[in-house]
Amino acid sequence: MVLADSWTTEWQYDAARPLLAETADTLVWLDLPFVSVTLPRLLRRTIGRRQSREELWNGNIEAPLWTFLTDREHIVRWAIRSRKNYKAAVPRLIHEYPHLIVVRLRSQQEAEEWLSGPLSG
Repeated sequence: MVLADSWTTEWQYDAARPLLAETADTLVWLDLPFVSVTLPRLLRRTIGRRQSREELWNGNIEAPLWTFLTDREHIVRWAIRSRKNYKAAVPRLIHEYPHLIVVRLRSQQEAEEWLSGPLSG
């Protein structure tokens, strides 16, 4: 089983990480540059979902964009605040679960090359 690290998986929850790590054999760590890649992608998705009023879950829609200024838990503020958490969490996980193979991808090109490699079949 391959465990993928992204903003939308259970991996973001501290309590879930050990459960996932115990059963996974590989962790794919998308460690992309925050300012030039992650943040622009997050902003585009957030703005797009707000404009289209896309349902997120249980009838919820993206809050008005101005709530970035007032809501401490706004997704953009959360991303900025938590962006460095994985740089500490992944090495701890490697130490605690030595069986886990970690594939650290630091650019879009590295990700595309890895995805088109031997596991793509």
